Amino acid sequence: MTTQNLMRGVALIGHGGPECLEWREDLPVPVPAPGEVLVNVAAAGVNNTDINTRVGWYSKGNNDADDASWAGEPLHFPRIQGIDACGHIAAVGNGVNPARIGERVLIEPCLIEARGKMLDRPWFFGSECDGAFAEFCTVAARHAYAIDSTLSDAELASFPCSYSTAENMLTRAGLKPGETVLITGASGGVGSAAVQLAKARGARVVVVTSAAKAPSLRDLGADETLNRDADYVAALGANSVDVVVDLVAGDTWPSLLDVLRPKGRYAVAGAVGGPMVDLDVRTLYLKDLSFFGCTVLEPQVFGNLVKLIETGAIHPLIAETYPLRDIAKAQESFARKAFTGKIVLEVAQ
Repeated sequence: MTTQNLMRGVALIGHGGPECLEWREDLPVPVPAPGEVLVNVAAAGVNNTDINTRVGWYSKGNNDADDASWAGEPLHFPRIQGIDACGHIAAVGNGVNPARIGERVLIEPCLIEARGKMLDRPWFFGSECDGAFAEFCTVAARHAYAIDSTLSDAELASFPCSYSTAENMLTRAGLKPGETVLITGASGGVGSAAVQLAKARGARVVVVTSAAKAPSLRDLGADETLNRDADYVAALGANSVDVVVDLVAGDTWPSLLDVLRPKGRYAVAGAVGGPMVDLDVRTLYLKDLSFFGCTVLEPQVFGNLVKLIETGAIHPLIAETYPLRDIAKAQESFARKAFTGKIVLEVAQ
């Protein structure tokens, strides 16, 4: 921190390219509202949502991006992004036990409380409110989860968004021991998290990835790997999969429904292959399929995730780390998709 009331960080100043990310050393340190804590951020993960929000991808056709946040509302600039955060509680607002000062915490990315009030509609950390790409942030105390772990700050910062998204998808789809799950986009942060979490549930895991990334996913626990251009029905058989965890969508989407068994479950939380797909509604109703769009976390998901981390049931997968100041380089590397796991920014200087 450069002065008592100022901090360093990255401010998003508008929708656009990396030039909209501005390194600042004069950002005001936020003051925790009643029920909030002030967190000294140690590390923050890089996610698709950071880039999607920056470029206005969430806007459904509105040229001025008036609906370009997760909640479908305008973003207010400057905004400090960063949905993943690991750090220590530095101060507390009214109503929060001062004994929490010093706790090491992970921040739950999906917020039902912010700025001292309960929200009518969930916000997302670093989107509807300032997030982790600065030395300090505030969050409702309920969303700052104490964690007891020997993992490094960077390793812990790789978990919140990707792993909670994956765990939420598996929770919503009700994946059971012995079932088969097909995971698309498996080398990314959410996909690689889903591999570990599905194995922790005792499932058989099939992943879609490139040939170059297949060995690393087998090391994570994948039972079978398919190339991205594979014919899923020819490789797996029709009606052979209980659950699909989809992060890609795109042109091959209809074949995901073909491999689902009758009463199969399809969960989606991404569309990196393209958001528009062809749906034969007859497949949906004749096979009695269930669809789950997964954004807002179920109440138990983040607490369950913290327990899995603390017990060592899942492990971090760090591809690269960068200083926060080099966020543009980190996002450039992220966009190339030549890695498996997570890219993390080291915030503590």
